[in-house]
Amino acid sequence: MPDLFRSTGFRWALGIAAWTTVMALTMFAFVYWQTADFMREELAETLRLEVRAAAAQPAAALERVETWIAMDRHATHYAGLFGPDGTRRAGNLVALPAALPRDGDAARVDAVLDLSQGRVDDAIWAAALALPDGGTVVIAHDTDEIDRVRTTTLRALGLGLVPILVLSGLGGLVLAGRARRRLATTEVAVAEVMRGDLGRRLPVGRANDEFDRLAGTVNRMLDEIEHLVHEVQSVGDAVAHDLRTPLTRLRARLERSREQATSVAELHAAIDQGLAWIDQTLAMVTAVLRIGEIEHGRRRAGFAPVDLGEVVREAAEFFEPVAEDKAVALALAVDSGLPPVEGDRDLLFEAVSNLIDNAVKFTPAGGTVRVEFAASEAGRAVVVSDTGPGIPEDERAQVFRRFYRAEPARHTPGHGLGLGLVAAIARMHGFSVAADAAPGGGARFTLVCPAGPSRRT
Repeated sequence: MPDLFRSTGFRWALGIAAWTTVMALTMFAFVYWQTADFMREELAETLRLEVRAAAAQPAAALERVETWIAMDRHATHYAGLFGPDGTRRAGNLVALPAALPRDGDAARVDAVLDLSQGRVDDAIWAAALALPDGGTVVIAHDTDEIDRVRTTTLRALGLGLVPILVLSGLGGLVLAGRARRRLATTEVAVAEVMRGDLGRRLPVGRANDEFDRLAGTVNRMLDEIEHLVHEVQSVGDAVAHDLRTPLTRLRARLERSREQATSVAELHAAIDQGLAWIDQTLAMVTAVLRIGEIEHGRRRAGFAPVDLGEVVREAAEFFEPVAEDKAVALALAVDSGLPPVEGDRDLLFEAVSNLIDNAVKFTPAGGTVRVEFAASEAGRAVVVSDTGPGIPEDERAQVFRRFYRAEPARHTPGHGLGLGLVAAIARMHGFSVAADAAPGGGARFTLVCPAGPSRRT
């Protein structure tokens, strides 16, 4: 039983029944109020007209009193003609009601009635007016009709309330049962996800109601969770693979040097080589940690207006010596007068630097790297293109994943983290970054800042 009271279906059914009952009571009360008020006003108006007519003709007052009593077959009409001293001259009212004002308006009072079965104390509706001789004429009617309306209304309410409660309760149970079935399927799907089936999704109906929209939102969240989990798994595999290679080489070199080195110089050389491999490993770990720090968004609080064109110029100047050493031409085109962006200047410099470094690294001698910053349809764009081998079309969406290396980059130094860092910085600033083919061959990377304030996610 306690489980029944705690169930959502029972509470919904009880709530619907209670609300329906309140509405029925309100409706019946309104009907009773309107009907009783109408009948009271109709009766009061009749009494007012009759008593005024009797008072207007004092000589005929006795006749009007007797006529009012005689015209009623159901013994519901009462009247009385009283002298100045209050003695009854005619009518079936034993005495003049003490609480009845002589102003011609109708009022409910207690009176003593002289009926065929004897004298009866009862409540009546009556109107009274004074006559010129000091007497009083009273025209009255019983209250039974109005009381019958109240009784009939209450009886109808009692008879109708039970089926209303039953039907509303059943309706609530049906509606709650439908909702419960939908929740049950959702619970099953969530339980499977908790057991590790990240590919399971909540059922989404065609009604596009609140449940469907909630299920769609949860499914999108599960898509993102599945993507992140798979990314973490792939990152873990890549870290293990990339750490194993330098560590294996380091161990082999140290072991070989311990057994074969014949001088201090050879030991120093082995140690230097080992330190280089350790630095390489630390650089990879540092890059992974830096991407995690950026994705966590700890530096959003320090966002400020940044002249992105100036950042692009500084990054291009920084890599000019590197490009000259490789005999690669570095061309720069920056539009002036573009509005600043909201962001972290150091991180934006790092993102642009990684794009230029990547382009210079994969451009052969005699090639060209072009760096541009200009307005575009989507906002402001930083474009870095080269004349290198390019990126296969089916791999362009993957190059921003951590540790991913396209086929042309397999035999060049690096760990596949530079573009992942660019993607993390772009997401942090609400920018977009994409890779495609350069018009003259090679690769082209486009970092777009949307028009207006940057969206921080």
